[in-house]
Amino acid sequence: MAKGDELIIQNLFENWLVERGWTLTAERGWVDVDARHPDGRRLLAEVKGPTSSPGLDVDTAYGQLLRRMGEVAQAKTRFGIVVPERSITAALRVPERVRELLAVDVFAVSSSGSVRQI
Repeated sequence: MAKGDELIIQNLFENWLVERGWTLTAERGWVDVDARHPDGRRLLAEVKGPTSSPGLDVDTAYGQLLRRMGEVAQAKTRFGIVVPERSITAALRVPERVRELLAVDVFAVSSSGSVRQI
């Protein structure tokens, strides 16, 4: 993928969610992806594309989520960091225990378009 393809990463991720029964909210406000599942779950995610500074970009994504968590946190709300596969190491610098306490999931999107939840 070429540098700056954040929208492609986002579209691949959104398609993956829709294929799994999620509905995307048109009015997203401060977040890149706002999705609802028929079982009541909500996912709010920040998407970062391939860049020359994946660590800085992922840190920015975490910061964006952290600043707004109190505004929307509910029992069935989770947060997501969506990154290209090559940025996964940067996304996992936040320890798993901390991510779980904050209800943050990490998703990797490959250059072939597949998505995996870490």
